[in-house]
Amino acid sequence: MPATATFGLSRIGQIAIVVHDIERATAFYRDALGMTLLFTVPGMAFFDAGGVRLMLSRPEGAGQDHPASILYFTVDDVHAGYDTLKRRGVQFVDEPHFVAPLATGDLWMTFFKDLDGNTFAIMAEKARA
Repeated sequence: MPATATFGLSRIGQIAIVVHDIERATAFYRDALGMTLLFTVPGMAFFDAGGVRLMLSRPEGAGQDHPASILYFTVDDVHAGYDTLKRRGVQFVDEPHFVAPLATGDLWMTFFKDLDGNTFAIMAEKARA
């Protein structure tokens, strides 16, 4: 069997997020969201997202000038995460809410937007009482 038959994508190494003001976006991701800034180069900033590199960059053309896919960040407590981020000025589009019952607990999440209109969520599994 050729080696190409066993090849498959399984791990994300980097995710690009389109922003319009690198400095402003870097401050938001670092200070409001509390993400670890790895490094910057002209026109780009890179953060650690649990071992996945998150790259902020300007759109390379009109076809790339749109909000990103939704990224869901796992947190220990969605309500505490919501409160902390809200105090830091993060604008949420909803409040923490129940999504689904899972085998290990209930899934809760809430959505917010960054300064360029990209949608994100924080989510957590909450043990049932």
